[in-house]
Amino acid sequence: MRLALPNMAGLGRFFRTTAVKLSLTYLVAFTIFVLFLVGYISHATSNLLTEQLREAVDAEVRGLRNQYDVGGMQRVAFAIDSLSRRPGAGLYVLADASGNLLVGNVSDIPTWVLDAANEQLRPVDYTRADDEGVRTHHVALVRVFTLDNGFRVLVGRDVGERERFRGIIRQAFRAIIIVMILLGGITWWFVSRRVLKRIDQVTATSQRIVAGDLSGRLPVAGTGDEFDRLAESLNGMLTRIDELMRGLKEVSDNIAHDLKTPLTRMRNRVEGALAGASDVDAYRGALERTIDECDGLIKTFDALLTIARVESGNRPVTMERLDAAGIAAEVAELYEPVAEEEGVALSLQTEPAEIVGSRELLAQALANLVDNALKYGRAADRPAEIRLSVRRIGTEVALSVADNGPGIPAADRERVLGRFVRLEASRSAPGSGLGLALVAAIAHQYGAHLHLDDAAPGLMVTLSLPSA
Repeated sequence: MRLALPNMAGLGRFFRTTAVKLSLTYLVAFTIFVLFLVGYISHATSNLLTEQLREAVDAEVRGLRNQYDVGGMQRVAFAIDSLSRRPGAGLYVLADASGNLLVGNVSDIPTWVLDAANEQLRPVDYTRADDEGVRTHHVALVRVFTLDNGFRVLVGRDVGERERFRGIIRQAFRAIIIVMILLGGITWWFVSRRVLKRIDQVTATSQRIVAGDLSGRLPVAGTGDEFDRLAESLNGMLTRIDELMRGLKEVSDNIAHDLKTPLTRMRNRVEGALAGASDVDAYRGALERTIDECDGLIKTFDALLTIARVESGNRPVTMERLDAAGIAAEVAELYEPVAEEEGVALSLQTEPAEIVGSRELLAQALANLVDNALKYGRAADRPAEIRLSVRRIGTEVALSVADNGPGIPAADRERVLGRFVRLEASRSAPGSGLGLALVAAIAHQYGAHLHLDDAAPGLMVTLSLPSA
């Protein structure tokens, strides 16, 4: 028959767990504390009892000396006989010069004790007879003094009470150790079930994320403790990571689509020019259109780089006090010829307002908003209008660009702030879908608020910044 040996690896893992370590630490720390406390109490109480015994013996020795001084040997013998008959722990002996016990309640005592009559309190073993004649052995603290005639008197106190107290202390110590072991087990159960369970949930969720599942979230118990705060923080982080991953996938798909189309057109154009007649003008036209396509691609990559630099904070920015109305006027003046050429009425309405920021970034944000309005803010049943305004609202300055076009559905207003997001499914209209993404990145850089609202009709985009 073979005995099953314990799994030493599993046992080692068990003792390496935080719950066991905390429980053992708690047990050891409180055991040391209890040992010190019980030892101190035992020592102090024992000293106190010993001092009380010493004082009681000294008091009776003085009393017997007074009895001798008053009445001599007969008075001392009578007093010792009287004291010996009292119930209690007192020891009294009167012995002659030869050591013979004359009067007292001690039946047997070592002779060396009586011979060493130096009045020092010392422990001795003695035999005592009770009322039924049964002899028992005890330990007492005694003092011996010699009378003038050579007779010796012994006075003492039994230390049985002190020893019983020490026994009670030992029993209490054993009980405390048992209670502490039980408390250590309860602590281990609490830590392993309540605390480490939450940590195991974090581990399990992390493993799911490593496996590629970003939908996992940590449970929140609702107690508001540090584990709930950690769970809420990690859940927010996971939600953000999930959004970024979905955005990255969408951006990758849109980049593939937006780059593939112009590259395909360039390739077809070059092939057509090579396959056609060797006409210099045809070659020049093909090259010029190819350059235009390349410029569009370069603009797309420049916009991506600008967004990345703004979002990362790596782009050098010069912060200064700016006239918001002046920046809006410059952007309106820049786009006025383009708007006039395309038959769009561009209006400007401002009021004095100062902000702190980068002229370049704020001008680029407003320019992107006006450019988007020119591209997508037109309706077939009414003349196109673009309204550029600067207003003071409390402690903020609102820079707004509004059009009277078809607008953006409320469900899509948050989504269009992402990169390469275009509501046109065919993606045949000019543009890369990065204009609003860049504006959102600039707003985030300044801690500003970007709002997309219904202009009734059309769309109003408002960039709200703190006033200087």
